[in-house]
Amino acid sequence: MLLNVKQYGDPVLRAVSAPVEHITDDLKNLVENMLETMYATEGIGLAAPQIGLNIRLVVIDIPEDEEEGTEPEMITVNGEQKPMRSIMPLAFINPELEPYGEQYLFTEGCLSVRGIRANVSRPDRVRARLTLLDGSVLELDCGGLLARCLQHECDHLDGFLFVDRVSSAAKITLSKKLKKLAATR
Repeated sequence: MLLNVKQYGDPVLRAVSAPVEHITDDLKNLVENMLETMYATEGIGLAAPQIGLNIRLVVIDIPEDEEEGTEPEMITVNGEQKPMRSIMPLAFINPELEPYGEQYLFTEGCLSVRGIRANVSRPDRVRARLTLLDGSVLELDCGGLLARCLQHECDHLDGFLFVDRVSSAAKITLSKKLKKLAATR
């Protein structure tokens, strides 16, 4: 079932999300609907606040054609090197992220900030502890698009949008577009 993606200006996108206490069949069904919605809108990540639920739940699926370079991107999963594709799609609750490394500028967009893209500087690597829907814990150390996507989607859980992380000059440039977007949500 396709879900309604909340747009810039909706207060649900600015609230801090509550931890998920229990993994239930309803939560697993929600994840299926979130994945279906993400694919239908051509996204690579979707956080629960974007569909109006302030819970710490995220789905990510980075297609192979979005991976950087010609070789499959390798990441550290529970201490072992694995191709990133081996863990996709990812659905997790209550993430703990530790971004690190050099700041890296990259153009981001968002399903909740339709039609706007801007350069955002973020650390280029992430250590993450993610609880999967079977209750197991996945510990990742990654870079590239997965590191960026983890940071972007987990920002949603704390009420941040990528437009909050752009330069001051970019904020001035985007202000009219954002006001218009908020007025049409």
